[in-house]
Amino acid sequence: MAGRRVKGDPAPLARARERFESWRRGRSRGTRIPEALWELATKLAAEYGVSRTSMTLRVDYYALQERVESRQQAASSTEAFVELSPPAVYGGGECTIELTDGKGTSLRIQLKNQATPDLIALSRSFCQG
Repeated sequence: MAGRRVKGDPAPLARARERFESWRRGRSRGTRIPEALWELATKLAAEYGVSRTSMTLRVDYYALQERVESRQQAASSTEAFVELSPPAVYGGGECTIELTDGKGTSLRIQLKNQATPDLIALSRSFCQG
């Protein structure tokens, strides 16, 4: 596949093309593209499109597209903190709260006939720690 060399390429794509060309000149035949260059190509493809990036950098369109999609999936599956308003305090009741982080660690809080502690602060410290 011939690389596309257009004077109108944005500066980030032109610089990336030069990095790829430099790597190609110094590599031995059959060497895989380093992850750092794939990461650069993936970032540029998210901004300039997979087709344009793959042609400019002379990388396989489908390999680049797969990396872009897996990066998007990873970004969309990140966990987020959900803030809960504490329930109104009233006497004589029971409450059990269970928290689980993404690593499998869990915290169980049982409240029996007590005033509600600062659950928001406790939850934040659990999720961040």
